[in-house]
Amino acid sequence: MEVKEIVSSGYNKIAESYYANRDLNKFERELEKFIKMLPENAHVLDAGCGAGIPTAKFLTERGLKVTGIDISKKMLELASKNVPLGNFLQMDMNDINFEPNVFDGIISVYSLFHIPKRKHASIYEKFYTVLKPGGKLLINTGINDSEGLSDFFGVPMFWSNLDPKKTLEVIKNVGFDIDFEGVLMRGGEFQYWIYATKF
Repeated sequence: MEVKEIVSSGYNKIAESYYANRDLNKFERELEKFIKMLPENAHVLDAGCGAGIPTAKFLTERGLKVTGIDISKKMLELASKNVPLGNFLQMDMNDINFEPNVFDGIISVYSLFHIPKRKHASIYEKFYTVLKPGGKLLINTGINDSEGLSDFFGVPMFWSNLDPKKTLEVIKNVGFDIDFEGVLMRGGEFQYWIYATKF
């Protein structure tokens, strides 16, 4: 089974139990900070949007326009119910096909680590392309270089991470200017976070 199928079928099966057991408020500070970096009525791409909570819901409730993409059909069904003001599309981050320079911001949290690390650079390049000049990026990844499968809510799940130093290097090489980077603990978990700007 390909990685994409492992991740999409896994989340299709666990979507509801996953959200019932997730701390949905653990990174509100990061979302607030992100919003403050954006223009009024900004259009944001939520890449790996899941069921739309908390990110898309948080952003739309504050007047932002959100387009969410995910590979899990079940997650997208939940997102459409949870965030009626959002626009949700079934799309693989590896195959982003929006026009260049259309988004004021891109956020991709708790999702990049489901994509093989060898593909992360090309995804950041796609993010850069579809962001407007001056557009803002917010991402997080794991803190250790790793790749493999583990049991996740009773299903096999794929995980893949570059270490923080390599992630930072890749994002800089794409052309982003770094506003903040660092390891933060949220909800009892350590993740590596980056805020960046397209110039």
